Amino acid sequence: MNRLLPFALFLLVALALLGGMHAYLWLRLVRDTLVPDPWRRVATVSLLAAGLLIPAGMFAVRLSGRHFSTALPLVAFVWLGVAFLLFAALLTLDAARLLARGGAAAADWLRGAPDLPDDPARRLLVARAMAGGALLVAGGAAASSIRSATGPAEIEEVPVRLARLPPALSGYTIAQVSDLHVGPTIREREVRRMVDQLNALKADAVVITGDLVDGSVAALGPIVAELGRIQARQGVYFVTGNHEYYSGAAEWMAFLSELGVKVLQNERVALGDGQPGGATFDLCGIPDWSAGPGSPGGAADLGRALAGRDPERGLVLLAHQPRNFGPTFRQGVELQLAGHTHGGQIFPWSLAVRAAFPYVKGLHRHEEPGASGQVYVSRGTGYWGPPMRLLSPPEITRLVLTS
Repeated sequence: MNRLLPFALFLLVALALLGGMHAYLWLRLVRDTLVPDPWRRVATVSLLAAGLLIPAGMFAVRLSGRHFSTALPLVAFVWLGVAFLLFAALLTLDAARLLARGGAAAADWLRGAPDLPDDPARRLLVARAMAGGALLVAGGAAASSIRSATGPAEIEEVPVRLARLPPALSGYTIAQVSDLHVGPTIREREVRRMVDQLNALKADAVVITGDLVDGSVAALGPIVAELGRIQARQGVYFVTGNHEYYSGAAEWMAFLSELGVKVLQNERVALGDGQPGGATFDLCGIPDWSAGPGSPGGAADLGRALAGRDPERGLVLLAHQPRNFGPTFRQGVELQLAGHTHGGQIFPWSLAVRAAFPYVKGLHRHEEPGASGQVYVSRGTGYWGPPMRLLSPPEITRLVLTS
């Protein structure tokens, strides 16, 4: 029950947003276009059913037992993506019309009166043209984004200079995956493909920066067991994301440890050339910032993870969310590897993500008084919700450290 509470709160907000979005779609696609009966009733009932399908699909994921029924969540999440793209296309057309017409048009729009020509025939022509154009644009964008999300991840090679990295380790490679979201629509095929791509990189170490799963060990364990095939000279390391805490974080941490994946919960390890007394640097991992003191592994505590560390050593941090940079870099972190944002996943939703996070994707240098460091934000290797990625393709990152 405790696992369902955060999801239930999220669902209440989501239902309000979904209801408003589907009401707007009905206004522009059905009411304004004067769809005749009986098709008007068919369209109205279909939109209502499609709207209700989305929370039904989410409940199917959360309440399923050992085996997922993938059909309902897949249809629900695809419709969520298509509906959002339709909403965005229609809203953009409305905004363009308002800008062209000025304040009077805006007042009409706020009253619920569509800003269309006075002549009824012209009004109908414009309304249908706009609806048709929005359907074409959204359909094309949906097809392109599905192909992007469900195809192989792009390999991003990123050179990163660390001032405290020993020269002998220049060229050390870390492969990063993040936000795979194994669950109702990301299954064995996708996990096997990711592992094969990782192994082809022949990285010195592999890191997984959270949000690996959307479901329990009982439901997804046989699929995630594919991670046991990952080959990396100095191991595979994992930190929790917020979604692990919806899915049984303690069970997942134990399961991953059995696979040979090192779970870093306020811990650090030394990586390097593997020789006694050889050159090394520190890799540190903390739980997701959303984890409270009572969560499995406890709350994020970078100070605890770094206790007793030589400050002259190079330091790379694994932390799921790209935030809290001041305290992080003031404690000596040179590079934080993060995910969580999905690079925005679907344009124009990415604009809202950019408003919420200072860095959404790629490599950035963060500077503020007393704190300086670098952060790399992965676009993510999977997706959450709609199996779509528009202008933000999935990635596996190969970071090449240089001194």
